[in-house]
Amino acid sequence: MGQVLHGSATTTEAIRRAIQQSQESLRALSKRYGINQKTVAKWKTRTSVADVPTGPTPPRSTVLSVADEAAIVAFRKHTLLPLDDCLYAPQPSIPRLTCSSLHRCLQRHSISRLPDIKGDKAAKKRFKNDPIGDFHIDIAQVQTAEGKRALFVAIDRTSTFALIELHASANKMVAAQFLRTVIQAVPYALQTVLTDNGIQFTNRSADRYACAHLFTRVCEEHGI
Repeated sequence: MGQVLHGSATTTEAIRRAIQQSQESLRALSKRYGINQKTVAKWKTRTSVADVPTGPTPPRSTVLSVADEAAIVAFRKHTLLPLDDCLYAPQPSIPRLTCSSLHRCLQRHSISRLPDIKGDKAAKKRFKNDPIGDFHIDIAQVQTAEGKRALFVAIDRTSTFALIELHASANKMVAAQFLRTVIQAVPYALQTVLTDNGIQFTNRSADRYACAHLFTRVCEEHGI
């Protein structure tokens, strides 16, 4: 296969290799190959004869970190909530998030419109008959530049009040503290908290003689 050079290339790979191997001066090589000395110097310092990729780089936020964006995207896909709710839920843990930066983030990841999203779960209906104060708490796995993280999500699907936090691990201590944070943040009383049977929220069957789970104790302390 022939070599492919970018449109403004003034040297071939053979010339670049010859420049790298030559002991001649920049002036002599410039004259020999009919190119300027800056081009000669550039290829002298390169370790490869291939062109460096050019063109636009993928857009990145100047406000949000990679982890911030990963959390926002995971929350949007996990809950399928509208834009306003996706703004208010992350703001306590991502205070620099604004409506415009959120919209740009969702556009970059092609999830700015709900019909375009294939969520982690089937589209959820609003539970209008459920009393306000019934919260669902879930944990979603999020891949960030630092590795896998646990996204804690709390949502009241009647009022659509939601809150998220991104953590390095998902254990009962983190889960209990997240519940305390939710209780403090919600402007009304929590009536019920629904979770799965993960060890972050409940004791295993083998632990039936153990003390009450930490998450359960927090619920009991607040009459939930």
